[in-house]
Amino acid sequence: MSATSIAAVVVVVPVHDEAALLGRCLVSLSEAIAAAGVPCVVRVVLDACSDGSAVIAARHPFPMIHVDANAVGAARVRGIESALATLSHVPPGHIWIANTDADSTVPANWIVAQLDAADVGADVVVGTVRPDFHDLTPRHRRLWLETHRPGFPNGHTHGANLGIRASTYLQAGGFVEVDEHEDVRLVDACRANGALVHATDAAEVVTSGRFFGRTPGGYAGYLRDQDRQLHLARTLGHSERDAS
Repeated sequence: MSATSIAAVVVVVPVHDEAALLGRCLVSLSEAIAAAGVPCVVRVVLDACSDGSAVIAARHPFPMIHVDANAVGAARVRGIESALATLSHVPPGHIWIANTDADSTVPANWIVAQLDAADVGADVVVGTVRPDFHDLTPRHRRLWLETHRPGFPNGHTHGANLGIRASTYLQAGGFVEVDEHEDVRLVDACRANGALVHATDAAEVVTSGRFFGRTPGGYAGYLRDQDRQLHLARTLGHSERDAS
């Protein structure tokens, strides 16, 4: 698809009981918006929150939406619908939707990097995500670094670092209102429609390194899989030494 200049950006942050991490997410988002160079419409979607997330969000200059879906896909949909309604005067092909998560921090060039890709024809940008190394053991951190080379994005889809042209989003039917993998389903639908999907690590997002997140699998499930690999490697190593 051909490149179309972006006139406005929608940013949506779904939140489910993230009071401990939401503040730094929104601080980082403020810095990225300040560097964006285009108008940004933000929606913080508080989804079935029972902690102090609303109090944290109220300290920042972003509109909040309250939903009771307890499903990240539905939260993203509501946030995007609300933001796009305020941009009804802008053609969808000129609107970019940037998605992240409440347990993540974005770099200052996060929006700029996505718009750079859009300017050269990308319809979808799948950015890399790395865990907060403070949450990992030294051994787990080494494994992550050994399997993720800078400059070689793996192309995996993460809702914490996903950008999409609004026209592409609408053509694909938007996010599915499920509790996980809504991001993967959307990107798969975009590819099926012929959208140009661009993988990049130009603006890597740092996300929580916890092993048990707010969805059954998600990024926490990926980290658990890596931990099992480490455990298996240690077990095999001990067995080989015992055999010798």
